[in-house]
Amino acid sequence: MDFFSQLQDGDILFDNLPDDVAATVEIRNAKLQELSYSGDLGLEFVVSDLRRWLPGKVIKVAFLDGDSDLHLDIATTLQKVTDACGVVFDFGETAAGDFRKWTESDAEHAADIRVSFDKKGYFSLVGIDSVDTSIGPPTSRVGGRPNQASLNLGGFAVQRPATWRGTTLHEFLHALGFHHSHQNMRGPCQVSFRWEDDPGYQPTQDNRGAFIADSNGRRPGIYTYLAGFPNFWNRAKVDHNLKTEEDPGLVIGPFDRASVMLYRFPSLFYKTEPSPCAPNGDGQALSEGDVRGLRLLYPDEQNERESIVATQDEILSALEDAAPTRSEGGEESAGGAVGRSIVESAAAAMRVSRSG
Repeated sequence: MDFFSQLQDGDILFDNLPDDVAATVEIRNAKLQELSYSGDLGLEFVVSDLRRWLPGKVIKVAFLDGDSDLHLDIATTLQKVTDACGVVFDFGETAAGDFRKWTESDAEHAADIRVSFDKKGYFSLVGIDSVDTSIGPPTSRVGGRPNQASLNLGGFAVQRPATWRGTTLHEFLHALGFHHSHQNMRGPCQVSFRWEDDPGYQPTQDNRGAFIADSNGRRPGIYTYLAGFPNFWNRAKVDHNLKTEEDPGLVIGPFDRASVMLYRFPSLFYKTEPSPCAPNGDGQALSEGDVRGLRLLYPDEQNERESIVATQDEILSALEDAAPTRSEGGEESAGGAVGRSIVESAAAAMRVSRSG
């Protein structure tokens, strides 16, 4: 039985970028944090703001696999995002009802967001990392290069989960620059989670390898639960993906229990019921907070757009000025070459985000 057919209603499958791809994101962020340049912008702000598409840009989307009915349903679901703010998705729909495709042999970007359905899990690169060629190893099927997926909705082409609309909105909001609500430093989730097993819990798994309550009703904690099917995470990965992000460069709004960016966790995740971290609603539609966030990042008003363009101009100029250069003799250390490549790729992605 394959991975997707083993999934059951109630399973929680987290965003899960491949480890080698996540590592390149961390390397890129660390390299940018090492840079210094003149100007009034703090570097943490630059690292965060690099991920926003320019408001008003037409963002092209293409599909690797799946049929036209699935593509149409995704495009229709995302109309809610377009209606909410200054974002336009272009799916390349033809009069015959076909949609834009990309392939794993492409040498140039067929689209800004390249969707696949054939990889395990659900994930998306954040914002314009989708076109940053320093993200993802060259041999990976996931990354910012033309022949790599930037967003995956695993198994949708085989069998869509009941929550497919919310998952689609969730991943595409990542692609627009959104982060998880449960990692909001203003929210209550980290202190509300049951990280450890009930005392005396005897590790018990079902036939798929998912950790479940033992014969005495004692429950696994989050670390144990996520170590089993379908996520198979170690403790470090749990911490990275679930604990609060204290990043001063992020635009943080109030904690929103109705957001599509807040996971619908199993009850065993919470210390108390009801939990202040538990969501309101079913997460299948944009919340009022999601809409406010979209309008903040991608305003319709021309004067607000012009302000963002001016800021992006300053960031791009600063990034280009900060790029490491070769020595006068033309020799360059391996570290210098890597750093220069990362910064040049980030600047190139930013230029792509402003085109079209």
